[in-house]
Amino acid sequence: MNDAPIGVFDSGVGGLTVVRAIMSRLPHESIIYFGDNARGPYGPRPIQEVRDFALEISGFLEDLGVKIIVIACNSATSAGLLEVQRRCRVPVLGVVEPGARGAVQATRNRRIGVIGTVVTIRSRAYLRAIRALDAGATVISRACPTLVDFVERGEVEGPRVEAEVAKYLSPLKKRGVDTLVLGCTHYPLLRGVIGRFMGQEVRLISSDEEVAREVEENLRRRGYLRASDTPPNYRFMCSGDVGQAVSLGRFFLGPEVEEVERVELPLASSGSFPKGHLSEVSCP
Repeated sequence: MNDAPIGVFDSGVGGLTVVRAIMSRLPHESIIYFGDNARGPYGPRPIQEVRDFALEISGFLEDLGVKIIVIACNSATSAGLLEVQRRCRVPVLGVVEPGARGAVQATRNRRIGVIGTVVTIRSRAYLRAIRALDAGATVISRACPTLVDFVERGEVEGPRVEAEVAKYLSPLKKRGVDTLVLGCTHYPLLRGVIGRFMGQEVRLISSDEEVAREVEENLRRRGYLRASDTPPNYRFMCSGDVGQAVSLGRFFLGPEVEEVERVELPLASSGSFPKGHLSEVSCP
């Protein structure tokens, strides 16, 4: 048994979709969530910069005593998962492989579409992960750089979102994909619009539930599952606007986001894990 919390981080609030799945599957586990909303979204940034951010935040969560880290961000997973795993003392899971596995299991015609940020698509992480599971699969990838902005504004329905989704997904629809990987943790909030455009015959795959299952299996193998009768503790942190983090956090997750602590983190440098410090707490 290990009462230490699970650490989860993302470039903003999108990773709360993964937190929600973990809460549902592991209701006794405590969780620390960090959203890097001061520097997010990560999608347009250089891959090395995103890797540095992932190393920095993972080290910060380790310093807080988490027992496992989930990189709940496709861009950060694509850019830095292997390096973070090499550097951290605790297990580190990403979101790409679970999503790829779900897609390979779901497809019937082996034509899989992948949408994500520029960093995620440019890294070809999903292509490699899918081909490792099915070398004969056809993978059609498309970067959708503006969709995260819509979600971060809380705009997940309406004609503007529908037009943007149609612009990005029309080529994938024409190529006949029967499975579409939502390769960004923000995209499940757009599932309604994306599903209507792609049609009922296309399976939409997000990695949140698969990640939660892998967290449970990893903790169970290590004997780390929390067995305490006391309620779990949920702690939410961000690097930028606290008020925005609270309002969007409640939109993504619900009333569990009672307060958000603002943490100032310097840029990762020289292979070290700098410590952050709390500067503000909001609980409107």
